[in-house]
Amino acid sequence: MIFSSDNWAGAHPAIAENLMAHAGGYAAAYGTSELDRKVEKRFSEIFEKDVAVFFVGTGTAANALALSSANRPGGVVFCHREAHVNVDECGAPAFFSHGARLSPVDGGRGKMEAAGLEAEIRRFPPEFVHGGQPMAVTLTQATEGGTVYSLDEIEAIASIAKANRLPLHMDGARFANALVSLDVSPAEMTWKRGVDILSFGGTKNGCWCAEALILFDLSKAEEMHFLRKRAAQLFSKSRFIAAQFDAYLAGDLWLDLARHANAMARRLADGIAASAESRLAWAPDANEVFVVLKRPVADRLQKECAVFYEWHVPHHLNGSLAGDEGLYRLVTSFATRAEDVDRFVAGC
Repeated sequence: MIFSSDNWAGAHPAIAENLMAHAGGYAAAYGTSELDRKVEKRFSEIFEKDVAVFFVGTGTAANALALSSANRPGGVVFCHREAHVNVDECGAPAFFSHGARLSPVDGGRGKMEAAGLEAEIRRFPPEFVHGGQPMAVTLTQATEGGTVYSLDEIEAIASIAKANRLPLHMDGARFANALVSLDVSPAEMTWKRGVDILSFGGTKNGCWCAEALILFDLSKAEEMHFLRKRAAQLFSKSRFIAAQFDAYLAGDLWLDLARHANAMARRLADGIAASAESRLAWAPDANEVFVVLKRPVADRLQKECAVFYEWHVPHHLNGSLAGDEGLYRLVTSFATRAEDVDRFVAGC
C-alpha cells in the first residue's frame, strides 16, 4: 500500500491515451501548435477571463519562475515557515531570482496568518536600504500540512499584499484538491480574491509531467516568455504537456480525480481517529493526512505492508509528542483504493 506521495501514482489512463494519440505526425513547436492554443483557451474558460498560460516541467520551476517575475534588488518574498518554496526546493526561488530571500511567516497547520504577514512586512521599511525590499507574497493551496485556505483567508492575505504593492502568488501543486475541498470555482479561489499568478499543478493529480504558470495580468506575459526560455523551461515539443492538460481538463476529469483523492483521505482520517493505536495530528482538508503513531507501530507497518514517511514536526506542535511517538504523513491520490485504506486502518 502506497501512502508516501501522490507523486508515486502513475498517469490516469485518459491522459496516457491522449499522449499516445498525439505522439505521431507533426505539430508546430515551442507552444505554437493548435493543441497548445486549444488548452490555453480552455484555461481561460476555466478561470472566466483571458489568462496567459506558460507550460513548464516541474512545480519547482513554476514557483521559481513566478517569484523571479516579481524580482527587485534586495528582494524579499514572504511565505509560510513550512511552505514548499521555503523548505523543499533547494533554494530554487533564490537561484532563479538571483538572490531574493524568503522571509518565513508563522501560522498553525501550514497556513500563514494575516497578522503575522503584516508584521513581517513591517520589518522591511522602504527607507532602510540595508534590509532589502519586499517583492512578493506566496501562499500554498493546499498547504504542506494538508489544509486549505478559506476564501476569506486568501482575501485577507491579498489585501495586505495589495496595500504594500506586492503581487500575490499561489503555489497550486495540489490546486484541484483545494478547489474541490472548498467547492468553489477556480476564479473564486484565485483572481477574484486577489491572486496575481498561479502555479497550476497536474502532475500530482494524474498527469505524467504537466505544470503551468497562469498569469491573470496579461501585461506581465511578455517578460515571462524570456524568463521561461532563460530557465530552460520552454519545451520544443510542448504538445506533450498540452496533450496531458487537454485530457486532464476535459469533462472535469481533474476535479473528479481530486474528489476521489480527498475522499480517500477522509476515509483514512476517520479510520485513524477511531483507532486505539494512533491519533490525527489535525484534521485534513485535502489529500494529506498527518498522524501521530508510536514508533514501533510505524516501524511494523512500514516493514510489513505500507510505504509512508515520517515527517518533521511543525513549529506549532513542538513539545506535543511523547518520546516514543513520531509524526507521519499519509498521502492519497486518484489511484488510492478504498480497500487499501481499510487494510491500513486495520493494521494491514
